[in-house]
Amino acid sequence: MAITLFENFRSLFYAPFYAAVALGLYAKEGLDVRLETSDAPLPIPSPGDDGVWWGGPMRCLVGRDQDPHCELVSFCEVVTKDPFFLVGSGRRPDFQFSHLAECSLGTVSEVPTPWMCLQDDLRRARLDPQSLTRIPDQTMEENVAALRAGRLDVIQVFEPFASQLEAEDGHIWYASAARGSTSYTALLANRHTLDARRPELLAMTRAIYAMQKWLRESDAAEVATTIAPFFTGLDGATLTASIGRYKSLGIWGGNPILPEAGFERLQAACLSGGLIAKGSSYDDCVDLELALQAMAG
Repeated sequence: MAITLFENFRSLFYAPFYAAVALGLYAKEGLDVRLETSDAPLPIPSPGDDGVWWGGPMRCLVGRDQDPHCELVSFCEVVTKDPFFLVGSGRRPDFQFSHLAECSLGTVSEVPTPWMCLQDDLRRARLDPQSLTRIPDQTMEENVAALRAGRLDVIQVFEPFASQLEAEDGHIWYASAARGSTSYTALLANRHTLDARRPELLAMTRAIYAMQKWLRESDAAEVATTIAPFFTGLDGATLTASIGRYKSLGIWGGNPILPEAGFERLQAACLSGGLIAKGSSYDDCVDLELALQAMAG
């Protein structure tokens, strides 16, 4: 029986998921995994859904905040650090968050997690996020155009925008990965799916773990070549530069375990930013057993 794996949207920080498909790692585990795009970037699966998604553990938090009976669970982490950047039009080698008080800032509007995490960084640096001159409702592409035109001083983007802008004399002021562990993307499924299809999802987790070992041993050029069919509109140099930056920042975990510290940092950001009104326990939102079994062989 096939497993439907839903992607939110096409993005370079999801490179490991595309690599697992390109390398045939699911097939090697005897699985028929079919990649489809979800209808919206932030769906909370309904109780009857039996597919698998990749996405942020944030969805488990939001789901439980909205419905205490939500059974969405994260079970296999892939992106373990924040993949976003602050890119500005001038050099800021001494960048501090306090510098943003002097700037016009364009933040990500497409999904909530990047701003939730950044505003939490600001609060921890004793800066009120509400005091900033912030443009919250433009897309990343619109913000890139505004930065190029001089209408914004700094923008929040992921790759390949960061590398493209750097090639045009833009400057990376801050890599959010420097924050440390912030659980960003994992495999997600409803609890009843985890229970009913556990052997298959264990095999899926083994495939991801095999991919993670391959990713650790492969250079940026090899990874870029492997996933290039998923990014036909992107030139090879930018693709390789983007992958190289993400590898150097360690945004992709070396194993499928979702650490409690990363989960709690994400939850703290969602609470401080008002995305959720109440927290949920790590044990309710995360199933570690599949990751541990996959690593045991």
